[in-house]
Amino acid sequence: MSSNNVTVRQAAMDAPLLLLAYGVLRLADGFDGDRGPGLAWNLGHLAFFAAMVLFGVLAASLVALAPAGARRVASVAAAVTVFGVACFLWVITGDLSPGFRQAMPLPAALEAAGPMAFTLGMLTLLGLLVAARAVPVRSPLLFGAGIVAVTVHLDLLPLAALLLLAALAPLARGAGRTARREPVAAPSAPLRSRALH
Repeated sequence: MSSNNVTVRQAAMDAPLLLLAYGVLRLADGFDGDRGPGLAWNLGHLAFFAAMVLFGVLAASLVALAPAGARRVASVAAAVTVFGVACFLWVITGDLSPGFRQAMPLPAALEAAGPMAFTLGMLTLLGLLVAARAVPVRSPLLFGAGIVAVTVHLDLLPLAALLLLAALAPLARGAGRTARREPVAAPSAPLRSRALH
């Protein structure tokens, strides 16, 4: 198993699980009616930070699983995703460090552009993986549903994380590795004629 496959499997599993931890800790932090610095707040934001780093790693690693003819598009989608991840990390760092937030606030334009870039980049990558038969069609649909859940209300973060986990589960199980081997299988007429979709 290549190091890239190991990276994809670990990131696909750990990123949504860390996001789930953040969602649960966020809910716990709000039990007293106030959200702010404290153990649950800090641990949750550290989990969120780690989750976003892993999403960035995952996006970069998925380029190699895209169809050969779409690698350039996949590279752009990965770069867009990483840009969105960087915006998230900027905000999270500010949440953990008020001094950083005051000294280097994220520009308002990037507050909107960052989440959009992350979403569009990841959906594009997952769409390309559907074409490569590395993930089923439900993967981008579930990922999109998870993003919608967060958009509706931040208290739905645990649900969103579970949807993202379901979306990325085929990658966590190594489906991408299987799909990458398929084109080099023993040639046959059905295999040669089968169109990628």
